[in-house]
Amino acid sequence: MYHDGNRFFQDRFDTRRLADRLEERLVLDAIDEEDKRFIEARDMFFLATVDDAGLPNCSYKGGDPGFVRVVDERTIAFPNYDGNGMYLSMGNLRRNPNVGMLFIDWQEPTRLRLNGEARIELDDPLLAAYPEAQFIVRVAVRELFPNCGRYIHTMKLVERSRFVPHADTATPIPDWKRRDFAKDVLAAHDPANAKQT
Repeated sequence: MYHDGNRFFQDRFDTRRLADRLEERLVLDAIDEEDKRFIEARDMFFLATVDDAGLPNCSYKGGDPGFVRVVDERTIAFPNYDGNGMYLSMGNLRRNPNVGMLFIDWQEPTRLRLNGEARIELDDPLLAAYPEAQFIVRVAVRELFPNCGRYIHTMKLVERSRFVPHADTATPIPDWKRRDFAKDVLAAHDPANAKQT
């Protein structure tokens, strides 16, 4: 799990033994029932990707609790919803499938890291379960481990985003899509086009 960069700091601060013990005891390559419950209870996560030049990108992904599904002990899946059209994270996945995911419980300061290999499924059977999803991303678990939560600030959910798609409910159009810089270059199928007239 560790390379010479990790080992440099572990040796500098005398944590090599601790790091090896944590890897031995906590790092898994499969999702157990407790991890499944934790992942599926989250309504957001952070996704780290890397492009083909090795440059990183980190994005926030949100939805309703359960929008990330544990398909089996070695696979999770989540939808890709409409965004800003840049496809930075998803484009990176087409060039380099390695991902890092960070799930956080802000009320009971706990976090879980999941590293793996992602693939984009344009016609995934799970699409039907996610209104307005463009496609599904499946991630094969390489390593999964809890992470110390002591620096996580305790936060309370005030309101879920009104932009998360739901069946039988019209998803609002974000204001930025109506601004002059964007409205004439929207995708032909973008719902904002119909609402600008």
